[in-house]
Amino acid sequence: MKILIKELAKSQWQVRLDQHAVTFRSEAEALAFTRILEGRIQAPHQIPVPHPQRAAG
Repeated sequence: MKILIKELAKSQWQVRLDQHAVTFRSEAEALAFTRILEGRIQAPHQIPVPHPQRAAG
């Protein structure tokens, strides 16, 4: 996933995540959001294991 931060206007910043965009009032807010997002993306994830179906009875 590609994350880009860009200034739109003097007090408007945008964080783009591929095709999704989120707008912030300051660069600090945009950077804080990006740090949290990157941390969540890099966090370990478990793949769910399906449980065997029980026989009806």
